[in-house]
Amino acid sequence: MRSFDEYVALAEQAHGHICAGQILGLRMALYGLELLGIQDPEGKDRKRLVTFVEIDRCATDAIPVVTGCRLGKRALKFRDFGKVAATFCDLSTDRAVRVSARESSRQRAREMYPEMESRNQQQMRAYREMPSPELFDFQWVRVRLGPEELPGFKAPRVACAGCGETINFKREVELDGRLLCRACAGERYYEPL
Repeated sequence: MRSFDEYVALAEQAHGHICAGQILGLRMALYGLELLGIQDPEGKDRKRLVTFVEIDRCATDAIPVVTGCRLGKRALKFRDFGKVAATFCDLSTDRAVRVSARESSRQRAREMYPEMESRNQQQMRAYREMPSPELFDFQWVRVRLGPEELPGFKAPRVACAGCGETINFKREVELDGRLLCRACAGERYYEPL
């Protein structure tokens, strides 16, 4: 594991600036790994972790800095719940812990540093110093991951019967006896022009 300041520098580089959300994300990931007993996420423990993030904000960019989990490695999963929370799954022990930011930590930051005018500066400093139980709630959870969700999964690609594009990782949908991509099955996030 790196020093906290090293993680801050890496998070700033990855995100483009450092902010309270980045500090919170770093602390969240460190706490999740601590609870699971994972000590070397970038080395010997590299392939045993999958992380789910629940918001597309600053904290989410910091979490991979600590965990080494990346979307492209299929070890970082995004579920848009709009919550500053993440679930850390240890594949080798089949244990998972969900860590969520406590809303009360914002007020606690104001109480700790009332002399600071900037709320971001208050939070950045307080989030570095507050004990993890003041910053976060956690709960042990079960996450059922099928083989198609795991890093390294290989499966045949399927051509969509609608658009002809290929579909990876068993993401096809069977509809009326046809194998379709999710877009052709009605789950488009875009509208063709």
